Amino acid sequence: MKSKFTLYFILFFVGICALTLTAQYPAEYKLRMAEAAINQLYVDTIDENKLVEDAIRGMIEQLDPHSSYSTPEETRELNEPLEGNFSGIGISFNMNQDTLYVIQTIAGGPSEKVGLLPGDRIIAVNDSAIAGVKMKNSDIMKRLRGPKGTNVNITVLRVDNARPDTINFRITRDDIPIYSVDAAYMVDDKTGYVRLNKFAADTAKEFAEAVKKLKKQGMSQLILDLTDNGGGYLNAAVEILGELLDPFSLAVYTEGRASDRHDNYTLPSGGAPLFDKGKLVVMANQYSASASEITSGAIQDYDRGLIVGRRTFGKGLVQRPIPFPDGSMMRLTVAHYYTPTGRDIQKPYEKGNQKKYNEDMLNRFNSGELMHPDSVKFIDSLKVETLKNRRSIYGGGGIYPDRFVPLDTTEYTKYYRNIMAKGLINRYVISYVDENRKELKKKFKTDDDFNRGFSVSKDMLDQLVKLGEDEKVEFNTDEFEKSKPLFEMVIKALIARDIYDNRSYFKVFNEHDPIFKEALKLINSDQYDSLLKGSK
Repeated sequence: MKSKFTLYFILFFVGICALTLTAQYPAEYKLRMAEAAINQLYVDTIDENKLVEDAIRGMIEQLDPHSSYSTPEETRELNEPLEGNFSGIGISFNMNQDTLYVIQTIAGGPSEKVGLLPGDRIIAVNDSAIAGVKMKNSDIMKRLRGPKGTNVNITVLRVDNARPDTINFRITRDDIPIYSVDAAYMVDDKTGYVRLNKFAADTAKEFAEAVKKLKKQGMSQLILDLTDNGGGYLNAAVEILGELLDPFSLAVYTEGRASDRHDNYTLPSGGAPLFDKGKLVVMANQYSASASEITSGAIQDYDRGLIVGRRTFGKGLVQRPIPFPDGSMMRLTVAHYYTPTGRDIQKPYEKGNQKKYNEDMLNRFNSGELMHPDSVKFIDSLKVETLKNRRSIYGGGGIYPDRFVPLDTTEYTKYYRNIMAKGLINRYVISYVDENRKELKKKFKTDDDFNRGFSVSKDMLDQLVKLGEDEKVEFNTDEFEKSKPLFEMVIKALIARDIYDNRSYFKVFNEHDPIFKEALKLINSDQYDSLLKGSK
């Protein structure tokens, strides 16, 4: 009886304390008390760590769309591409029918040093089979990656002159660079092209090296491709702008409720900008975001160049990483970023309504914005003028292009999507290159030779169609004919990548890409200057 009375007294006392604390102190005490009560009194066993993680995620879900929480493993995976390197064996690969197919070995990397070749199939890692066992890509990568200096044993199936052979390799892992520049090449005798896939720790350095090489080849005007570039580090964008704008130009500034305004100014890496003169066109689309928008926004604000493509994503929020002791991390939005003219690029959002925010691209498509420039609704209250030529530009949801290029979906038929969804083009190309690699490299010494001289034949397309039929993809004559140019381009581009390198893929792809073709047309025309001055 006495013990029961004591328990009641304690619960009564705790209740009084709780009322007092929650009345006098912030909500954090309430959260702590709730977690403690659940942990001590809840009827079933609970995972306290998961409970806390779910609580953090629940709070973040009520904020903006870009604040987030990641577990220790998720944090490592998120940071790795932006940090610029990881430790592994140095290959790029595709999965072909549950088998790892080596596309390329990184020059000077561990795999190249021991003699691994493009076209090899890795079928086992440290005596564990990875082929034909439906293993996830992430699980395979975990086996191949590891601390620098450690060894990994792999078994490779190599097909040479139609004779398969198995070879065992012992590879010492090393630091493997992750590159931001997908391609850099001369399009014509004066136009250079550079494509960036992200804004990472070494992106500005890679960009500078690419520009230097192109200038030595005669580049006097540049196409910078930021299509599908989801962004990355703000500093990387500022550093790249340092090579394109006058020194000490305001590149971007950030400001938030609890964050004072912070201005970021350009500073060229070598004392003088590498390319602050000469025509500049930036390719962008609806998936160009964050640091891509900082870069294209500043270029547009200063009338340094023209933006070609479609309205960009509209991410103008700055996340501050807040690490936890266990390796997990919260990325909390602390400020908006603004272009030099003061444009806020963040598209509208409702706090806690992630679903509506995620439907923005679908709404753009349904409204016709991606196909028709007249469907874009400009808001006069968000209109500003460029800093040099006083052209009218707009904020409030992405960077609006100076030259609109509609999304062309005529070639993307249901038949094409079904073939792609089953990975059949990749499978066909792998088989074709297996049989013809030596002949192709002998016939076409360079990727330019290949691009000029190679055509996808009717027989090749017939083989792809047959492969589709074997995989129960119903053939449709009309849809095949509509998608035929797309099939030919993708097959040729993938073969070029497998035979040569990633740059070779974009040499083929760009000849088919409407945004690139418009960018090249504009940069080589008199319209460039008139459009930059605000003339129609």
